[in-house]
Amino acid sequence: MRSKKLKIKYDAIIIGAGVIGAAVSFELSKKGFKTLNIDRNPTSGYGSTSASCAIIRVHYSTFDGCALAYEGYHYWKKWEEYLEHKDEKGLAKFIECGCMIYQTKENDYLKNVITRAQELEIPYESWNSEMIKSKLPIVETGKFGPVKLTSDKEFGKNNGENLKGAIFFPTAGYISDPQLSAHNLQRASEKKGADYLFNSSVEKILTDKDRVSGILLDNGESIYAPVVVNVAGPHSMKINQMAGVENDMNIKTKALKVEVAHVKPPKGFDYENNAFVISDSDIGCYSRPEIGNHILIGSEDPVCDDRIFVDPDNWDQNFTDQWKTQLFRQAQRFPDMPITTNMKGVVALYDVSDDWIPIYDKSSLPGYYMAIGSSGNQYKNAPIAGVMMANIIQKCENGHDHDRDPIKLKLQNINREINVGFYSRNRTINKESSMSVLG
Repeated sequence: MRSKKLKIKYDAIIIGAGVIGAAVSFELSKKGFKTLNIDRNPTSGYGSTSASCAIIRVHYSTFDGCALAYEGYHYWKKWEEYLEHKDEKGLAKFIECGCMIYQTKENDYLKNVITRAQELEIPYESWNSEMIKSKLPIVETGKFGPVKLTSDKEFGKNNGENLKGAIFFPTAGYISDPQLSAHNLQRASEKKGADYLFNSSVEKILTDKDRVSGILLDNGESIYAPVVVNVAGPHSMKINQMAGVENDMNIKTKALKVEVAHVKPPKGFDYENNAFVISDSDIGCYSRPEIGNHILIGSEDPVCDDRIFVDPDNWDQNFTDQWKTQLFRQAQRFPDMPITTNMKGVVALYDVSDDWIPIYDKSSLPGYYMAIGSSGNQYKNAPIAGVMMANIIQKCENGHDHDRDPIKLKLQNINREINVGFYSRNRTINKESSMSVLG
């Protein structure tokens, strides 16, 4: 709905109605909060969520990141049960095809990933080159790294060695329709009493007596609540600037332009039904099957590529040569893959933090909270991120000092506990992060 005179008193206003914003609404609503989601787009999940590759994976280099992802996997596995409500549009489907990660020098042969999987008892398999070839006959298992630009005279040359092997996680895959998943959460939260307001932009964060008091919309209307949550995706930095909290944060966020290619697989191979999610740091790409027997190819942000940070209100939404670069890199691994000049796929924005680990936290302004820096690697965590934020908000509003005594969150599905301070705005750069879309 477009803005109308809202006379309802809200307990929390959530800026953003993507998959994480809707999850925050759902979890706060379950705790008795009367919530309102504001979004500049015409419907839920229309922004970065709709452009997401929607990959569900459980491997990370950090314990907390890995634990959160494994917990999140169980929500998607039990999606209908979790929602407790049907959606007239149907439910998003989890395609559990698994995920293979090549062991390369660039990722330290997955030593940290294997350690985390063992610590958390996440099932995995070790595949050698022969096993990889048997699972994916179209693959070339030779080494091409380090990752190069296509202009490099050495690009595409096999260095004469085979990849060491790969780790395969069966508890992984992707969501068939990421936008629908946000709509599922919207309907589930509305069933609990939540409201949503679309086609509306926030112009100002309102304060009263040194704490947040609501928001001012672009139509001049003020809406009041003692809690405001920034889940604005690529616009998160601008919302933080409005709130006057950015300078008090050690970790900040920026909007990054990204491109994802949709291409056909080698002729005669049913990629949609016989392939899986792949992370390939040897060529600097990740990929997954796409409906309609296509390959979806994204970048793992190798150091040789430029990172294009933009103003989220003023940026070039056209494909660039980066699309072609990803196509040719993937063709190294799939040599029979057709090369096309027809650019299809997605051009979108990521909301990334300085170390590519999200910020799930309070702020220096009482009542103002953040679930930001989440693009590229946090779609999978949306449900548990909602749980985490609802816990932070409830406890902080009841007087808990999260900065002095970071909240501990019990992960119900995997029976582990994590320190939510891991996601603090005040943390130092996490050196265990891959500093990329891999988190």
